[in-house]
Amino acid sequence: MNDVRLNSILDNDFYKITMQNAVVKLFPSSIVKYEFINRGKHHFPEGFAAALREAVNKMAELKLTKDEKKFMARTCPYIDLPYLDFLEGYHYDPSEVKIHQEGGDLSVIVEGLWYRTILWEVPLLALISELHYEMNHMERDSNEVVMSKTIEKADSLARLGVTFAEFGTRRRHSYKVQNLVMEALTQKKESTFIGSSNVHFAMKYGVKPIGTHAHEWFMFHAAEYGFKMANELALEHWVDVYRGDLGVALSDTYTTDVFFQQFDKKFAKLFDGVRHDSGDALEFADKTIAHYQKNGINPMFKYIIFSDALNLEKVEEITNYCRGKIGISFGIGTNLTNDVGLKPMNIVMKLIGVQAPNKEWIPTVKLSDEHGKYTGDPKMIELAKEFLRIKN
Repeated sequence: MNDVRLNSILDNDFYKITMQNAVVKLFPSSIVKYEFINRGKHHFPEGFAAALREAVNKMAELKLTKDEKKFMARTCPYIDLPYLDFLEGYHYDPSEVKIHQEGGDLSVIVEGLWYRTILWEVPLLALISELHYEMNHMERDSNEVVMSKTIEKADSLARLGVTFAEFGTRRRHSYKVQNLVMEALTQKKESTFIGSSNVHFAMKYGVKPIGTHAHEWFMFHAAEYGFKMANELALEHWVDVYRGDLGVALSDTYTTDVFFQQFDKKFAKLFDGVRHDSGDALEFADKTIAHYQKNGINPMFKYIIFSDALNLEKVEEITNYCRGKIGISFGIGTNLTNDVGLKPMNIVMKLIGVQAPNKEWIPTVKLSDEHGKYTGDPKMIELAKEFLRIKN
């Protein structure tokens, strides 16, 4: 009997909440499928599936509290009351999650209405990570070491003069470690720490929840409307819901080059900036700056949020390169919430299909700026590359 469990329905990345709000409004009858991908080829011990099943079943008990609803209403005025009422009545349905174990291999599939299933991905990854360390009896650094490491990082980032947020829920060592990290990050007044992607911890520590949308937003649009229209319609629909709020666009679902072909002057002016999540960060900065300049926009009035496998060395290199050219901020994940003396897991959960009206499944794919991060059906990947004229 393990005691790994979620304690709040808001223990999730903020972009899941913002996307769910948009899905409820625009795509209430769409059915989708997600699949767990064990990128790091981790071995799961005997009984892992049963332990995960137990933790998932407990999630049915989670409900939005009155205090959590008040926090959301106060902190996120762009999320309207009807959605918060919906969230108050929402509960996880464990029957949407199929878990199977074959030896050391783990299979997790989530299927159902998109507006319901969209919240599963991040908590499932967090639970898998925490259970992995617990059931393999792997001993982490002490609480004192975790906090001192975090404070050292915050001090280094303050000296660099760059703002940063904590983005580490999905691959955290455990709830307890993420809590220690947040405690450490919020200790100092002179810190450049600005918030967390985790809504529960943002509320607990009185900071801003940070996030907009994820790759699945664009992947769904490609399945629904075709690869050519995916970026443009995904951005257009986002603007329809948020009217200029939550203005950071994710650029690499179908490569940054393709994205910038459709991120025209209207979108470039309307969105506050873009998020970098794969490929060479400095090359991305150059492309982004050039794109704004080409559209007659001063890049210093816009910004890039860098969020791809960051550590202090990468942050320093990017800062030195971009300073004075474009606004920058950083979302640091695993390096904050899973720097505990153990090897972090390399796991993801991706949207793999959207059900068409005739009940057939349309496979979804992601073609990031790193070939190693391509995900989805190989035939569909080739088809997307052909349609979008991606040569590599």
